[in-house]
Amino acid sequence: MSKYFLPLILTLFAGMSTLLGGFITFFVKRNNLKVLSIGLGFSAGVMVYVSLTELMSETPQMLSAYYSSVVSKAIAFGGFLIGIITAVLIDYFIPDHIESDFLSNEAKRKHQRHRIRRAGLITAFAVTLHNFPEGMATFLVSSEDIMLGIPVAIAIAIHNIPEGIAIALPIFHATGKKRLAILYSFLSGISEPVGGLIGVVLLRTVMPDQAIGFMTAAVAGIMVYLSFDTLLPLAREYGENHHVIIGIVSGMLIMGFGLIFL
Repeated sequence: MSKYFLPLILTLFAGMSTLLGGFITFFVKRNNLKVLSIGLGFSAGVMVYVSLTELMSETPQMLSAYYSSVVSKAIAFGGFLIGIITAVLIDYFIPDHIESDFLSNEAKRKHQRHRIRRAGLITAFAVTLHNFPEGMATFLVSSEDIMLGIPVAIAIAIHNIPEGIAIALPIFHATGKKRLAILYSFLSGISEPVGGLIGVVLLRTVMPDQAIGFMTAAVAGIMVYLSFDTLLPLAREYGENHHVIIGIVSGMLIMGFGLIFL
């Protein structure tokens, strides 16, 4: 148990940094649609950047110990497509739109809040899935070499902060409840140490190591689909185009600087 105590603390630290992003809601007014538009664009920028530059580049590396370069890339691409298909099925069975032309103004406002809340919840779901393999990686690396695990945990903590913002802002704007927004950030973050513990158990019992790479690519597909299908259309609906661009670029820059430390 002593071997796993410090790795668990590091993994918990990395995951709980999403709370710092959640606390940004304390400095934002609920009805500030400009901030909402920038925030949704920011969320999309974070998710697209981390999916295409980190997750999709790491997947072939994870699989390279088991397959050739071509096969590893093919599996990564297949996982990415499976992730997109999964997101499409979620979108089909949990639609975010109804014919609003026949709704009253109050009903339209409720529908808008529903769409924003849904975007936040699906973002939380996608980030939570993303945090599982991160938790596994942090825990396993720290278990083997604690001095290597410390910078890995710090780096993951840095880029988890904008993910917390991506979750909290839509939830806050839809519900007006800062504590609820922070709660969802917390739940997403806690999945990281939980993922670390579950990952260790699964890897040592039934799950082949190759499955982590496939799951990582699938998460990337879910996040990219969510960004283009839900977050960016909502961002353009509630703000001007340059607000959306500011959000996208800001999200990519902050995430990029965070990943430099990996």
